[in-house]
Amino acid sequence: MTAFTVRLPESLHKQIKQLAKDEGISLNQFLTLAAAEKMSALRTIDYLRLEAEKGSREDFDALLAALPDAPPLPGDEI
Repeated sequence: MTAFTVRLPESLHKQIKQLAKDEGISLNQFLTLAAAEKMSALRTIDYLRLEAEKGSREDFDALLAALPDAPPLPGDEI
């Protein structure tokens, strides 16, 4: 494991400390989870962009054309 120092405004530090306490975890665990969640979100955006580049409008239109013309299921109406 690597240790490093993070400088935070006092107000942010207090809020994070309280949230960690409310969750029943250490401040270190809270910040580790927060960093992991942010990294996951950014990587997901990158992944979705790469996947979107693989698609084409023609393939999408072909898929829609192959679907049956049916009313939406109950609860799926707009």
